[in-house]
Amino acid sequence: MKIHVMDLLPGDRLTQDVFNSYGLHVLSADAYLGSDSIARLLAHNIEYIEIERSEESAAASVTLSTLPTYPSVQISYDASLAGLGLLFTQALGEGRIEQDIVDASFEPLAESFHKEKNLVSLMLSLENSDDYTFNHSVQVGMLAYYLARWLGYPESFALDAGKAGFVHDIGMSRVDPAILRKPSKLTEEEYAAVKKHVEYGEEILKRAYPDNSPILLGAMQHHERMDGSGYPHGLMGEDISVIGRILAVTDIYSAMITSRVYQKERDLLFVLKEINRLSFTSLDPTITQVFIRNLVPNLLGKTVELFDGRRGVIVLTNYTDFFRPLIKIDNEFVDLSKHPELSILKVLA
Repeated sequence: MKIHVMDLLPGDRLTQDVFNSYGLHVLSADAYLGSDSIARLLAHNIEYIEIERSEESAAASVTLSTLPTYPSVQISYDASLAGLGLLFTQALGEGRIEQDIVDASFEPLAESFHKEKNLVSLMLSLENSDDYTFNHSVQVGMLAYYLARWLGYPESFALDAGKAGFVHDIGMSRVDPAILRKPSKLTEEEYAAVKKHVEYGEEILKRAYPDNSPILLGAMQHHERMDGSGYPHGLMGEDISVIGRILAVTDIYSAMITSRVYQKERDLLFVLKEINRLSFTSLDPTITQVFIRNLVPNLLGKTVELFDGRRGVIVLTNYTDFFRPLIKIDNEFVDLSKHPELSILKVLA
């Protein structure tokens, strides 16, 4: 039977060899499909294949439909990770990447976002691989896409922002893996080597995108800062493109919220407070506040611990001070905006 890739189920069996549009062999006939192989098909922009479906696969689809997950997003996320792997391999081996692979890897993921509203729950639900660089790049792309839409930009611009985030660290392909995996603080020389990834990325992306491409500019500028303290060119203010300023926010957020070999993940409230602090100096204040305003509602219903040791549940956000919401502690409602002596230590769940 001929079926669309997005309708595949784990356990389906291929009845024909699969090749991509360049004639490269992707999967062999008789292969049983799992999430990895489905992701590979999506990464190669293959839409329809011939399969045989067993009774077990059909039964599994009924069970899967009852689970509180994001199956279509997970498949697209896995495909994006696989596509990013292809891009890194191409960048390292050939010094370039192909726009078609970027489009085929990111656009299905963006399309799947339209059905999901709770970004934090969505991102927490996705099963990630252990590769920080790949997960970080996909997450920055996801966040940049959402943030562009929250700022009121059209779909085409949001897609460019998402793709810029998706490839923003492509230059990492040329950084010594031993440095990237180092579990302790980097030396000055090692940090300088990591910073070169922006210049490497510029060289790679210029072979795929024209000089005025918003994707190229955004990726080149994700470490530039509003006060001129960034790199590699020390740009300031509106000399940094809008997408560059968007990526500056989403890159920092993703890096801080994610666990790495040398850093434990921080909770959402801590990260948002830090980003808010940076909005007074190095990050675009308007873009940052829109980002915070759209993530704060995800704190509703979360259990928090106050500095005095008490625990409660956030029941209402305060739009005059995002970080001082209304909390229910046992049978008492405590408005932190009216109690300056109280503040949240951390978000528990």
